[in-house]
Amino acid sequence: MDLEKHPQKPVAPAEPHAGIRASDADRDRIADILREALALGRLDAEEHSERIDAVYRAKTMGELEPLVKDLPATSTTARPAAAHTYGPDDETGPAESMVAIFSSSTRKGRWRVGRRTNAFALFGSIEIDLTEAIFAQRTTVINATAIFGSIEVRVPENISLRGGGTGVFGNFEVSTLEGTDAEAPVVVVNGYSVFGSIEAKPKRGKFIADLNRRLRKHLGH
Repeated sequence: MDLEKHPQKPVAPAEPHAGIRASDADRDRIADILREALALGRLDAEEHSERIDAVYRAKTMGELEPLVKDLPATSTTARPAAAHTYGPDDETGPAESMVAIFSSSTRKGRWRVGRRTNAFALFGSIEIDLTEAIFAQRTTVINATAIFGSIEVRVPENISLRGGGTGVFGNFEVSTLEGTDAEAPVVVVNGYSVFGSIEAKPKRGKFIADLNRRLRKHLGH
């Protein structure tokens, strides 16, 4: 074959930032674009749910950007910044841990939720009740592992609840919830169960009332 008459096409270079690890702020930005697309009818509920699940599973920018490639950017109308409501995020802080081995562990009542919580149940049970908790950051991630055990997560009805995981001879169930308030907290539950159960869902009749006032009072604003 004559290479001069049939030159090879150059390979398109990969996006320079595709391999960069995605931050919580990056995921929130993509989720906002998807939320607006749903409101404007560009996505139906099923498409929105599938893409939102993928957003919070994404590890790199290369996994995030294709989810909104066919959508316009969010409205240019300025929104009030949420940072002052939630206070500064501590992305480097240690994760909270809850462990139940042949025992039970419960967290409920009025308490300050950390950015990340690791829950591990081995022949035991863990209950995480967020219905009266104070969210000092917008996104809270719970990594759950249940082996011959159970982990239950309960949230208020007016926040966003997302997640993804696997059950091997067990159950993993997250009742996806999308808060109507754009500034509402987001709880993401990830994990897997082996001969166990992981369940996350809203608790009926429980709401975060007057979100901004409560958070500002707690944070001293």
